[in-house]
This record gives sequence, structure tokens and C-alpha cells, in this order.
Amino acid sequence: MTVKENILVPGLAGIPAAESAVSYIDGQAGVLEYRGIPIEALAEHSTFEEVAWLLLNGRLPTQAELDEFEAKLIANRTLPQGVLDTIASLPGDGHPMAALQVGYAALGMHSPDVNALDPGQRQEAIARLIAATPTLVAAFARSRAGMDFVAPDPTLSTAANFLWMLNGEKPEDLVGRVLDVALILHADHTMNASTFTARVVASTESDPYSVCASAIGSLKGPLHGGANERVLIQLEKIGSVDAVEGWLDQQISAKGKIMGFGHRVYKTKDPRSTNLQLLAREMFETFGSTPMYDIALKLEDAVVARLGQKGIYPNVDFFSGIVYQKMGIPTDVFTPIFAIARVAGWLSHWDEQMNDNRLFRPGQIFTGTHGARYVPISER
Repeated sequence: MTVKENILVPGLAGIPAAESAVSYIDGQAGVLEYRGIPIEALAEHSTFEEVAWLLLNGRLPTQAELDEFEAKLIANRTLPQGVLDTIASLPGDGHPMAALQVGYAALGMHSPDVNALDPGQRQEAIARLIAATPTLVAAFARSRAGMDFVAPDPTLSTAANFLWMLNGEKPEDLVGRVLDVALILHADHTMNASTFTARVVASTESDPYSVCASAIGSLKGPLHGGANERVLIQLEKIGSVDAVEGWLDQQISAKGKIMGFGHRVYKTKDPRSTNLQLLAREMFETFGSTPMYDIALKLEDAVVARLGQKGIYPNVDFFSGIVYQKMGIPTDVFTPIFAIARVAGWLSHWDEQMNDNRLFRPGQIFTGTHGARYVPISER
């Protein structure tokens, strides 16, 4: 595809930036596939570990391959003491996403150098980063609360182990499974902002720790991964089920944002939202509802009734935050959970980028002046 130099496409909307076989979206039909497999099938039958292997290798693993991959993840969950010391030194009032950026940098400094052009070294670094990310997030969450670190449990899955390290309690099977599915649903999403950031940094042949730290910078923004935090703030502001209709009327009249609805790509209901909503219903039926969940259900019905014809439906951020809150997870840890999942996608794209790399160097449309005269400081 050729783009004329004098045509600006804001946000590069719809402009292909790379060839990729990792994931696929059809926004009109509401389709999301990882390596050709529909997300619905993976959410029903798979695990996060298997999905990570699928994204990285292009096919589902055999049992022996999955066992080997899981063993690698377990072996890399424990952080070097120097990394834990760095995490413990961070101010407790800082955002966990900033702590994760620091954690990635510290992990890179305590790990072997990585030749980005060596497939074997890439695979070792990928396992290290996927395994270490939940530990980094949980370590900071406990450190800022003045609690001791909880060592990872080798008998637990990535999702259940994160909840164990965060809370010091092994989660109920249903809770662990719901978080496992949430990680599956967030693991990749084609050329989103953080993945594009990761590929741009990867194209310089930088190390994977820098690649992931840069992606965190994009994911942190409220228009990307930070949206689920804002959904909870919005629901708290609404306050009650009875206030939903009036609040929605006001937002529509003022052309204000309704967080958790609409998507840059999907013009129907986000398929990830459908899967997560089913599990959320089971979890709330099992462990009891909450005011936030009841408000959310009412808001979904009202928004779809009023705006569904315009292609505005719930996205995955709408239900993920409500589910995480029910699990007792602090609101500002929601986006780091997104990162725990998405690191598998970022590193799959990093690996893919390195197989046929070309440095990203887009052009620009210059809007400044030419031939301006230098004015000596005494004349200014």
C-alpha cells in the first residue's frame, strides 16, 4: 500500500504497519482469532499458558511441549533479590504500571544479555518475561502495603499463582479460572497502540526488557489499558441502579464519554466481552452480587438500547474491572493485569519482527517555516 507524502492519516488509522500472523480481527463481524483459532474456543477450552505457547509458535502445543513450557515459566517466576530490592525501594504512592516499567528494567539488568537476532536467546528471554511479570506486579502491590513478598507456588497456574502472590491465599477454583480466561482474552489484539510501540522499539534491535517497558508506557494510558480503571470510577459516580438512566441521558446530551463502551475496531459487541460476561455472571451468582455489578448490567441494557444501532456495545474493559474488583484486586492493579496477559502478545510480535526486521522510520508532513533568520540574543 502506497501512501502519498502529503496525505495525513491521523493515528495511522487503518494503515498497515507490519505483516503478522499472530492474531486477526474482523471488527464488523465481531471476530477475534489467535493464530486462526476463534477466541471463544480458546476461552472455553484452553489455558493462558497454552495460549501463550500458541501465540509464540503458531500452533497448539503437544502435551510434552506444554509441560516443558510450563516448567520454564515456573522456573522463571522467582525474581533475583536485586530486583525485589529495587521494587521495595519504590515510593508506595506511585502507580503500579510505573513500578512495572522499573521492574522490567531491573530484571534486564539482572539477566543475561539477549542477542535479539538469536532465536534461542529470544525464547529464553520470552519465558523469563512472561513468568516474571505477575511476580513483579504482586511484589509491588504487597511492598507498598507494607507486607512481605509471597514466594510463587510451583503447583499453581499463572492466574492462580498471581492471586496467591497478591493476597497470600490460594483462590477458589472458579476465581482462578475466571482470571485465567481474562488473561487469555487480553493476550493479543493485533496492532494496538502498545503492540505497535513494542514493534517500533523491537525494530531497533533493542533488548526485550526495553521492548516490554516501552509497551507499558502505551498501555498505561487511559485510552488503552487504563480504561477498565475508569469504568469502575464511572460506575461509582453513577452510584445506584436507579440513577443509570438519568446519568446516561446527561452523558448523551453533553456528548460525554461512556467508558467501557465502543471500540476503535469493533462495530458490534466485543467478542472478548461476551466471554468474560458469561464467566462474570457465574462468579457473581456463586459468590454474591455487588452494587457495581448491578449498576453495570443496568448500564449495559440502557446503552445498547439507546446506542446499539450506532455500533456502540460493551468492550472487554467494561466487565474486566468489575470482575477484578470482586476478586478483591485494587483498582490501580487492573491495568498491570492487562500487562500480565499482553506480554505474551508483545513478545510474540517481537519474535516475529526479528524474523524479518526493518527499522520503523515513518515520514511526516512538515507544517513549519523555512529560511527563518537567526536573531542575535541582543536584538530579541
